[in-house]
Amino acid sequence: MNNRLSVPLYASLLSVALLTACASGDGSAGSQPMSQGAGGGQGQTANGGTTSVENNENEAQENAVIPYETSVLVEGLNAPWELVEVSDGRMFVTERPGTIRVIEDGELLSEPLIEFTAPFNEEGEGGLLGLAADPEFEDNGYLYAYHSYIEGDNIANRVLRLKVSDGTAVIDKELLGDIPGGVNHNGGRIKIGPDNLLYITTGERYEPELAQDQDNLGGKILRIGLDGSIPADNPWNSPVYSMGHRNAQGLTWNPDNAYLYATEHGQRNLDEINRIEAGANYGWPEVEGDDHNNSEYQAPLAHSGNDTWAPSGVAYIEEGPWAGSLIAANLRGEQLLKITLSEDGTQVDQVEPVFEDEWGRIRNVTTGADGQIYVLTNNRDGRGSPRDGDDKLIVLTPLDQAK
Repeated sequence: MNNRLSVPLYASLLSVALLTACASGDGSAGSQPMSQGAGGGQGQTANGGTTSVENNENEAQENAVIPYETSVLVEGLNAPWELVEVSDGRMFVTERPGTIRVIEDGELLSEPLIEFTAPFNEEGEGGLLGLAADPEFEDNGYLYAYHSYIEGDNIANRVLRLKVSDGTAVIDKELLGDIPGGVNHNGGRIKIGPDNLLYITTGERYEPELAQDQDNLGGKILRIGLDGSIPADNPWNSPVYSMGHRNAQGLTWNPDNAYLYATEHGQRNLDEINRIEAGANYGWPEVEGDDHNNSEYQAPLAHSGNDTWAPSGVAYIEEGPWAGSLIAANLRGEQLLKITLSEDGTQVDQVEPVFEDEWGRIRNVTTGADGQIYVLTNNRDGRGSPRDGDDKLIVLTPLDQAK
């Protein structure tokens, strides 16, 4: 494998020894962010690994000040994966064993919105994963869900449209099925973009060659209409929007320029933050990290170097103290990453760990009203160490908003 090069972002902040690496997925080894690439160009590898971020003790002390108050909104969730808030104030949370839970007026309701049954499958990293709410949810009641299921002798994944009415949901339509699945590497994040199209991350189920097969849905970021149709401007007249992904689990946009960012699990380390462009190839399994000599593949904006983040959900922060940054959840890293972007959004200036070792494994980050940030822990999935009250929905409230 032609591994791209890496350079420390701020090695002076690291005080723990590197952990022995293992296969990266939800449980990959390591914990601290290290390195960045410049990753800009139009589907080509940019010069990567050549820029280091200068740090000193004063900066480290400034970074240690968190301008948010933290509180626990809900406890007792079972391996939550995604959180969406709809116009009437309700929050819907997917739990990987197959239920969508409802939070109303800050309380977790006892009855789920829906509970999936056979052919639903929850083995390994599969199960009920991504969720998105239709922009017209108030009028049509549509949610979109991604889950694993049994297809013959195999595991596959599919995207469903659900119809919500009177506090319950039913399956309305299958939008896309037969997405390659397995015990591990199922991708699973779904988001509706500024173009009102549905974006879907998929894994390569430990068959790396799928990521470079343009005709296969595994190891890709997909893009479809909210009715399951293929957009006319998709690059290959198929659901495939970008390729060469190992197991991307986070998607978010900067609304000012419509740039799409994604998080991706590396094999043993070299976890990536990417800017996604239509038709671009992100290199797995041919390359990881930065490659100065290969213009065929898109370089990441940042990667973890010799350590492992195991990144999952990511959010672009539009308001509050961290406005203009990406905040990414880390599973094995057991932290959030605050990712400072360049003014034009095409490079990463700094990556800082925050809330290290405070809540255990973190699955997802989403944004709320008045600059609030919602964080879902992930300690009850068999890989974490559950703590009292796990799993939790934690709220970060800007200090100037906190009461």
